[in-house]
Amino acid sequence: MKKILAGAAVLMSFNAFAGGNIDAGKAATEKFNCAACHGKDFNSPVDPSYPKLAGQHQDYLEHALIAYQRGADGANGRGNAIMGGQAKQLSRADIQNIAAYLHSLPGSLVLRK
Repeated sequence: MKKILAGAAVLMSFNAFAGGNIDAGKAATEKFNCAACHGKDFNSPVDPSYPKLAGQHQDYLEHALIAYQRGADGANGRGNAIMGGQAKQLSRADIQNIAAYLHSLPGSLVLRK
């Protein structure tokens, strides 16, 4: 029983660290002015072609930001002039924190099977 509890404590500690910091993510979205395009609530972008980010899966957001850093010519990269420039400024911690914050917000994403 002690081993299980110790393992659970280690796992919870790792998840808390790996999950990013929501408060730091909120500060980063303000610093990098993410709301200018994605909307104040990250649910109402200024252009309908821009994605809603609130409530999006955290791992997806992390992968997307890393792909924008790589650019269209990089392996598994994404090409977008605006997002490429924005993402290149971000550290790995910024990416984790932003993803954690956006994931924590109530979203209006619709999932269909």
